Amino acid sequence: MYKLPITNDISEMEHLEEFVNEMAEAFNLADDFKFQLGLALDEAVANVVMYAYPDKEGMPIHIEADGEQGKKLIIRIIDEGVEFNPLAEAPEVDTDATTEDREIGGLGIFLVKESMDDVQYERKDGKNILTMTKNLL
Repeated sequence: MYKLPITNDISEMEHLEEFVNEMAEAFNLADDFKFQLGLALDEAVANVVMYAYPDKEGMPIHIEADGEQGKKLIIRIIDEGVEFNPLAEAPEVDTDATTEDREIGGLGIFLVKESMDDVQYERKDGKNILTMTKNLL
């Protein structure tokens, strides 16, 4: 299992690129899979950094990755912040609307769902756990 502990400081997001590169090498990801993984991870972690811990700094965010070589990659983002199920609570995105007519919010979660094959949320032991799975077949 691969782990990346960060805090809810936006500057910590720079560690994600190295983590994605490590996953790409370990799981022999094609460039398009690597791009999709990076996009999903950036969007999901940015939401946690910005919203999980209102008015608190230095709070933990744990990113874990594991899977089966050549079959699937599973990424978990775990925080102890405010309970929030982005799959149920993020606004729906009208992809047919123009930029001017589109409601603010929800685009990040939309991109996560589009980039990954499965996205699940659970609240367990006071933690938000977002699990993203990418099939590599």
